[in-house]
Parts: sequence; C-alpha cells; structure tokens
Amino acid sequence: MIISVSRRSDVPRFYWDWFLGELERGETVVVNPFNTRQVKKVSLLSQDVDGFVFWTREPYRIRESAGMLLERGYQFYVMVSLTGYPAIFEPQAPPLDRIIDDLHRLSACIGSERVFWRYDPILLSSLTSEHYHVEQFQFLAGALATAVGRCIVSLYDPYAKSDKRLRALETERLVEIYPLYKERRYVVPEAVNLLGRLADIAHQYRIPIYSCAEPDGLVSYGILPHACVDGSLFGLKKEKDPHQRSFCRCDRSIDIGRYGTCPARCLYCYAW
Repeated sequence: MIISVSRRSDVPRFYWDWFLGELERGETVVVNPFNTRQVKKVSLLSQDVDGFVFWTREPYRIRESAGMLLERGYQFYVMVSLTGYPAIFEPQAPPLDRIIDDLHRLSACIGSERVFWRYDPILLSSLTSEHYHVEQFQFLAGALATAVGRCIVSLYDPYAKSDKRLRALETERLVEIYPLYKERRYVVPEAVNLLGRLADIAHQYRIPIYSCAEPDGLVSYGILPHACVDGSLFGLKKEKDPHQRSFCRCDRSIDIGRYGTCPARCLYCYAW
C-alpha cells in the first residue's frame, strides 16, 4: 500500500504534527471527498506501508523527521513544487532561497534520488511568458542540479474553481492567461516549444526531466511520461490508479489529505 501525503493539501508544510501523531497511533481516517459518509481507517504501520509519497512546497519538516522514518523502516520520496511565480499566483509561497537551501539539506540527508523537483503547473500568461519560464527554469536548474534526482513538469489544467479564479484576474485586467491546450489532447505550439526549451536546459544540467499527466508527444523532446506515484520505486509492480486523470500514469495509492484545507491558496490549484 502506497500512502500519498498529499495531492489534496500540503500536509508536510502545514499539518506535519498531525501526520506524526497519526503515525504514532499507527492509523489514520480517510474520508471519501465525493461521499463524506464513506469513512475508512488506513494503517500507517511500517509493515503495512510500502512507501510514502510526500508532496510539498516546503520540505524542512520532512528533513527533520527523515532519520526517524528510515529507522522505523519506512520507504519514501519527496516531491517539492518550486516555480518562483509572482505572488499574484502564489500568495503564500515560501522564500525561494530558503527552499533551495532546504532541498540541498534534504538531499544530503536522504539522497538526491529520493528528491524530485516539480516545476508545476506551467502557466503561460502576460506575467509568466515563455521568456520568463526559460530564465526562471535556467536559474532553478542551476541551483538544484546536485540536489534533485529528477524534474517533473506539467502544464496547467483548467479545473472549474481554479479557472474561475484566474479568469477573475483577467476581468480585473491584472493578467492575461494564454491557452495551453487545443481540445485537451493537443498542446498548443507555444507550450510545446517552451517544454522543448525547458528540456534542453534540464539536459544541460543533467537533470532527468519527465512530464506529469501530459500527452505522449513530448518524448521526442526527451521528456518521458512520469508516474508521480511510482510503485517501482518501492519495488512494486505497476498498478495504475483508475481514479486519476486520463493521461496520469500514477500507481494506485491512498491519499490521506483533505481538499479545501491548504492555507497556501495558490490560485491555479484544484484542491481548494
């Protein structure tokens, strides 16, 4: 059993003490987000957990607990989202330099092969143009080259709530959002060109680069499809999660976070 912590909320950043408490209890309770009457207990005992997949913007609490997790026999890896976007998109983002430092410290603690950098989601807008992304990605790749085992990129998906928030910015004439997909299956040429340039930069710094839930046409740029929840990293056979997006390659897992609880309030996020 793989435990995802969490797609739905930044548990390592905001609710780590809760997670450690549940770990001590040896179990947690998961509520079905689509039917709150469905509640189930999930074991967190090391013999029942094949591995933890941590998703966060701020990994320092994981680093603090890494020794304890390893001593208790837990396998895990950490995915850290880091884009450095303007505050209008990421109003509560932690300072960029601090997260870069945290990533190096985490890597020194658990090994870079367990630390993944997510440049995600990619927004094309009047504030985050192709030129912006190329410069930002170049800086981050240079800063993180020795600290991360891979980079995962993903284009913004227009979920109803997040799209409404972004369109409100357009209405207020604060920013213009540019489309990334045509009929969802086809990435627009501007976005494909950008991804190709990001791939070139990643290869320059010898960072393996993968895509998250994108069409397969990016392979020619050296961007391979990626399973963010990857059972093979825990020695498991592939078992695709049927509850994820159509292009998602993630293996089956149990997510123990809750929608609507993340205080970060990134405007593009589907989880609040």
